[in-house]
Amino acid sequence: MPLKTILNDILTQIPGALGTILIDWEGEAVEQVSRMDDFHLKVLGAHCGIILENLRRAAQRLGGDDVKELVVRARTLSILVVPLTQDYFLVLTLSEDIPAARARAVVRAHGARLLAEVS
Repeated sequence: MPLKTILNDILTQIPGALGTILIDWEGEAVEQVSRMDDFHLKVLGAHCGIILENLRRAAQRLGGDDVKELVVRARTLSILVVPLTQDYFLVLTLSEDIPAARARAVVRAHGARLLAEVS
């Protein structure tokens, strides 16, 4: 199934979701679906990759497991970052009033489909 279809399914199942993007290990956008400016979503995804990589290194130095997810809450926006593999991760942007738990559940429901596409 095409990645764009999966990302669109995720976006449409979360009312108030603003965009979702799949990013590779170099911070490059693989595919995206958005209700926000595409350029801003790509930049946000690349920055999330830097943060994710720093957190992964910190967790490794502390003897912990890999990062399972990252949630950033701002005044008007929430960001959910979900690593799919070591090389790919999903970034989902949400308007401020959308519960992260709802977004997590939708992403998990599509996790196997996403993994099949990037593996």
